Amino acid sequence: MREQAYLNMLDAAAKIQWNVAMILEAKAVEAEKVRNWALNHLSEQAFTSHTELLKESLGIHDSLMDVLDGLTKLENGLAHNLKAVLNREVDGGMGGFGEGGGFGDQFGTRDTDDGSSSQGMGSKG
Repeated sequence: MREQAYLNMLDAAAKIQWNVAMILEAKAVEAEKVRNWALNHLSEQAFTSHTELLKESLGIHDSLMDVLDGLTKLENGLAHNLKAVLNREVDGGMGGFGEGGGFGDQFGTRDTDDGSSSQGMGSKG
């Protein structure tokens, strides 16, 4: 039961990451459109002073930075939550996931050396 709950949490996190990727893709398209618009419309002739041109350019930059900042905070929050879950699992004996966190020995994490075989990599002899 607990294993299924953790798998559901990881599945939800993966879906959130996919949605964030879609948001970033849409924002990239939007940024390209803004860039093209800015190149065609933000010229010295469109403004009465260089200060107004600079103010408009900085406004566009600030709005894009706000979007990126928000997405960064979202990603940091997701990473923090996943770390908390994974650290709790490691500290709590994997919570029923078994050795290797429920993935068997797919990542070569299982320690099969009982000490009777040859010495480790760092030792001389």
